[in-house]
Amino acid sequence: MAPIRVRYIVDDVDATIAFYTQHLDFFVKAHPAPGFAVLQRGDLNLLVNAKNGQGGAAQAMPDGRKPEPGGWNRIQIEVDDLGGFVETLRKAGLRFRNDIVTGFGGKQILLDDPAGNPIELFEPPSK
Repeated sequence: MAPIRVRYIVDDVDATIAFYTQHLDFFVKAHPAPGFAVLQRGDLNLLVNAKNGQGGAAQAMPDGRKPEPGGWNRIQIEVDDLGGFVETLRKAGLRFRNDIVTGFGGKQILLDDPAGNPIELFEPPSK
């Protein structure tokens, strides 16, 4: 089975690499150009493109809209102790969109990467 690939448009590829590798256990799989990198965690390949890069991902659409960071689509990372992990990340100065919420399926919170792309941190209910 092929790895899962998600593309995020970012403001600063180097800041994005530092964020994901230092805080979320990704590693750099490839960084062939200043405006592009592939980060990996398990079966997930996160392709990060600079919003002003020369690659195809940053090119304007026919109607003039340009790809930009942010939005609400997101990757989800499962953690064992959401409260403890969030506390560690807050101490590191990272930015969250909300507080931990609890639903039928577990607990979650939205963390923003340096460009404002969301990451859902998720703790399933204990069995």
